[in-house]
Amino acid sequence: MILEVADIRIPAGKQAEFDEAIQRGVATVISKAQGFRGFKVNKGVESPERYLLMIYWETLEDHTVVFRQGPLFPEWRAIVGPYFAQPPVVEHFSLLAKSV
Repeated sequence: MILEVADIRIPAGKQAEFDEAIQRGVATVISKAQGFRGFKVNKGVESPERYLLMIYWETLEDHTVVFRQGPLFPEWRAIVGPYFAQPPVVEHFSLLAKSV
């Protein structure tokens, strides 16, 4: 399993709109993607214009090839992209350890 972490920054004052858009985008687009296994969105407390989107994928290629190069990616970006203050920083992680 691979964890994608996207560090997203949006303009001030757009939080309520983006809150709805990111949840709708995951529910209607990303959740249909091959290898999608779940997600989590965290919203900044000290920096309310900052969001961390965490998506669990079966494999790295499910995200980087199948999703990013497929027809779902433009749908996703059409929903959330207008809110980006700058391109998101995206990195992938594998699990090292976890608590029970």
